[in-house]
Amino acid sequence: MSRLEDPRKRVVLTGATRGLGRALTSELAMRGHTVFGCGRTLAEVERLRAEYPAPHEFEVVDVANDDEVAAWAGRFLAAGAPDLLLNNAALINRNARLWEVPADEFDRLIDVNVKGVANLIRHVAPAMIARGRGVIVNFSSGWGRSVASEVAPYCASKWAVEGMTRALARELPPGLAAVTLNPGVIDTDMLRTCYGDQAAQFPGPEEWAQTAVEFLLQVGPKDNGKPLTAP
Repeated sequence: MSRLEDPRKRVVLTGATRGLGRALTSELAMRGHTVFGCGRTLAEVERLRAEYPAPHEFEVVDVANDDEVAAWAGRFLAAGAPDLLLNNAALINRNARLWEVPADEFDRLIDVNVKGVANLIRHVAPAMIARGRGVIVNFSSGWGRSVASEVAPYCASKWAVEGMTRALARELPPGLAAVTLNPGVIDTDMLRTCYGDQAAQFPGPEEWAQTAVEFLLQVGPKDNGKPLTAP
């Protein structure tokens, strides 16, 4: 079977150590795809390494640090451009009115949620373009297309991701795609910071990933620029 026909994908995934990223890692690996994942916590990265050994690779990377992203990308790109880049890593602010959010908390959120996405694209998109194919999925939110009180920084970051992705889609050559994905409302630690125990009424990450992975693997050039929502 030629590389073009190989159904197994090479997937780069940020925020792989918890929540949706952790569930995506498990589901992708179970389906035979190779995951190059990152997270910020060494202990969690080591757990992933133990559970999913080679050909999977996991590293400690702060996506807000372009030098760290460049070094990481240099390693996984040595084997060629990935089929799929999933920019999933994100932070949410503690519930507070905008003027009550400390400057350092706001800055860190923007650094991860917006600059982190741009950093991965900066180093991965050229390899995809040289290859002539590849899909970039930037995780957004319902709050990237609407708003709510006490999460203004998070809303701002996801609206930025929506706009940045639509502009990127116009810059990519034929054969590639950049889309945003609203994953829906999932019972994660992040959601519980906003919803508390009410988050339990929503599906968990593992249940979500079972259908989300199939959906993500079908995204292609036909979807370029679209704001998608996971089933």
